[in-house]
Amino acid sequence: MKKTLSVSGMTCHKCEAHVKMALEDVENVESVEVDLKGGKAVVSMKEEVSDSTLKSAVEEFGYQVTEIN
Repeated sequence: MKKTLSVSGMTCHKCEAHVKMALEDVENVESVEVDLKGGKAVVSMKEEVSDSTLKSAVEEFGYQVTEIN
């Protein structure tokens, strides 16, 4: 199961690492791929994780989630 998040506010590879770390810390997340240039994060999950949980994890680090698919 995968979800793609559109993330704004990432400007460098350190930002990319912060978003990856934030999402990897969420329970039931197996892996995360972050695309700095595309402003996206693809989250692979063992079990469904709510959109609000994923959004909150990213926003705690100061980035905005504008869309989740």
